[in-house]
Parts: sequence; C-alpha cells; structure tokens
Amino acid sequence: MRRWRALMLAAMVALAPAGSPAIAQQAMINAGAWSAYKAKFLDASGRIIDNGNGNISHSEGQGYGMLLAYLSANPADFEQIWYFTRTELLLRDDGLAVWKWDPNVKPHVTDTNNASDGDMLIAYALALAGTAWKREDYIVAASRMAQALLAKTVVRSGDRTLLMPGTDGFAAADRDDGPVVNPSYWVYEAIPVMAALAPSDQWKKLSEDGVALLSAMQFGPRKLPAEWVSLHGKPQPAEGFDAEFAYNSIRIPLYLVRGGVSDKALLTRLRQGISQGGVLATVDLTTGRPKTVLSDPGYRIVNDVVACVVDGTKLPVSALQFAPKLYYPSTLQLLGLAYIGEKHPECL
Repeated sequence: MRRWRALMLAAMVALAPAGSPAIAQQAMINAGAWSAYKAKFLDASGRIIDNGNGNISHSEGQGYGMLLAYLSANPADFEQIWYFTRTELLLRDDGLAVWKWDPNVKPHVTDTNNASDGDMLIAYALALAGTAWKREDYIVAASRMAQALLAKTVVRSGDRTLLMPGTDGFAAADRDDGPVVNPSYWVYEAIPVMAALAPSDQWKKLSEDGVALLSAMQFGPRKLPAEWVSLHGKPQPAEGFDAEFAYNSIRIPLYLVRGGVSDKALLTRLRQGISQGGVLATVDLTTGRPKTVLSDPGYRIVNDVVACVVDGTKLPVSALQFAPKLYYPSTLQLLGLAYIGEKHPECL
C-alpha cells in the first residue's frame, strides 16, 4: 500500500500545475542565499525563528523552512527542520500541528489550535522531498496530514468549499459572522499534491472557490481582499479584526502565480491595489490609505513577480540581491526568486 502511494504521488506531483516546483535534484535556490537564510533564521534545534514576531516559531515557518530546504536540494537541513516540527508541533491527536511555539514561555505551546496553511505547507514539503529523495516516511507523514486537513478543515458552506483557518473558532457554529476565512491560507501550488495524498474532488473545488472568492473580495477604494473575511452572507471584512489588507495578504499574488493561476485581471487588480506610486504597504480597506510601508525587497518582489508573469517585465536588481533581515519577507523573496528562476528566467 505504501509503495503504491509513493508511486501514485510521484506521478501526480509531476502533473501538478505550472508554477509548482519541479521534482528534481537541481537546486532552485542558490547555496549562498540558503546559507544566509539559515544563518539568520534557523536555530540549531531545527526551528525557524520569526524574528519580527518575538522570535516565536510556528507551523507556517516550519513549513516554509522545509519547502525552502527542499528547493535548495538540502536533505540534511530539511530533516533538521522536520525533526523540530514533528517533535515540538505535532502534538495534537488529529494529525495536525499546533500553530505556535514560544521560546519565552513554558510550556512553549500555550495554544493548541492549528493553522491550516502551516499544515498544508508542511505536508506539501514532505511530499515533494519524499518523492524526490525516495523517502517513504516523508510521504506517509504527508499523507496523514493531508487526510487530517481534508477531514478537519476543508468544509462545505453553501455552494462553496472552504479552508477553515483552524479547526476551532472560525466556523458558523463558532461565530455569529462565521464561517470566517483567511484568503492568504490557500496555498494553490500545494492543493493538487494534497489531492494526490488524500484523494477527493473537494480539493479541486477548494482551489476554484478560492480564486472565485478573491475575484469577489473587492473591498474599499483599492478593491483588495481583507485578511479575515466573513462569508456568513455576502463576503465582508470579519467582525473583531481590522478591515485591512495586512501582512499575510501580501503573499496572495505570489501564491496565485506559483500555483499556476494566470487570471491577468485578478493579478493586475491585486498588483495595483497593493502599491501606490510604486510603494507597497498594508492598507486600511475603508479609506484606501497605507498603514505600514513595506520597503523590504522580499515584499516588493511579490509585485515584481506578478509584473513578470503579466507583462514580461524584468525583475529589478534589488529583487535579485538577497540580504535577509526579517523572516517573512526573506521567505517570500526566496520563493519568488525560485519561481522566476525555474519558470521565467527571461525576467532575470
């Protein structure tokens, strides 16, 4: 059974949409950039440190770290990050990871809810590495997480298939304005791999409905999605959250292009809404005014990648220079560079 699953996954990953990393030993991230990233964010224990958020670690960061280690063709670093992930975060009894590990408190885990994007990133990285490096144990672990995601977080609501941000606190039964989703949690490139790991027609519907929701989420003067969106009726910013296009939302266009979504109208609207006069920022959706200017090249590369995909614009020199400062934009920059290097080298 396990052998069959590994062969099936190898075939399905090879057929994943354009924008998914190729299953190959060739590194998509150069050794110097990966070394700089590790030196800044990878602890000896295997945890990825979010230095912009109190030096905590979380399932998202562990998933990103594993994916970047795979893209760097570095099995030893991958295993180091996976070891911390499975021993410190896979504490729940449903196969999903707790979302947060805080070095400043004991016990280090005080909130056992999961974050579905982190779970998906971890399962995706395990599947890619397991297939490329012939590690059946990785594929088995990926399959368990994908099955848990399908069972616990992929839900039907009306005529939509949604990804609950976590198992607790976001459903219609949990909130008056529920269900509440976070559109930046849809990791489009990973969804076909989840379908190979845990076969179901719901994965395809999840991807299609995610893109359809983004097309409908045009809030405020800049016509951007909110970070947290109520789908109790017509999509609207969720109660109890700032109505803003916030840090997590910045990655949405990158997720779309890496996942092979080529809707130029959607990508162009997002690109234009994110920036004003060429400056990226988080945005107050009510007024359209910028809240926090995002000057790090890792944030700016999101629009650079979209410009490449939409109209063939070459990446600026600043996007190619990797000097990591903060975990999140540095991660986005490496994911953007890996994608362009593989799929659009003409933009380099």
